[in-house]
Amino acid sequence: MSVVYAVAHRIGFTPWERAGAASAERSAALLAREEAERSAPYGPALDLGCGSGAHAVALAERGWRVTAVDAVGVAVGRARARALAHGVDVRVVQADVTRMGPDLVGGDVDFFLDVGCFHGLRDAQRAAMGRCVTACAARGATMLVLAFRPGHRGPLPRGADRADLAAAYPGWDLIEDAAADVSGLPLLLRGSAPHWYRLRRS
Repeated sequence: MSVVYAVAHRIGFTPWERAGAASAERSAALLAREEAERSAPYGPALDLGCGSGAHAVALAERGWRVTAVDAVGVAVGRARARALAHGVDVRVVQADVTRMGPDLVGGDVDFFLDVGCFHGLRDAQRAAMGRCVTACAARGATMLVLAFRPGHRGPLPRGADRADLAAAYPGWDLIEDAAADVSGLPLLLRGSAPHWYRLRRS
């Protein structure tokens, strides 16, 4: 999937960013729910597959201590530029989410955000990502994952469901599952029925 995303970023075809902007109100409500369980200033947050950094910047503006990771160099450069333009401190790391560790992205992370990263990976990559995330997570950490419903979509993300998340994150409890807003998605992808999944480390 990283090759697909690298090409998409290079040619400026990033429909997921338009979808993110359209669902900003819903995303803000989900983040507010995470914050309601914590006291400000908030702890470390890790944006997995951060793309050009829109979500990482939003987290930093809300008071989180943010690290963002992406394997695509063009995306990493744009994320750094976005953080600078917004005047927020976001540490952006170019790395593979299946090979990162606390030495690279930090440990005792309180909150993880995955907006469309996990659902494009192969099974072995998902298992590796699960191990990496868990190694970086604080006890009681939470995670939000946005994923398409599983299906065959050619080069597009194949999607993921509750069973896929449970297999990759055995040390986590899946505590919520809710349909996501599809209004910003291209018509072709609205049938992908994306869901927000919320997990908590046991």
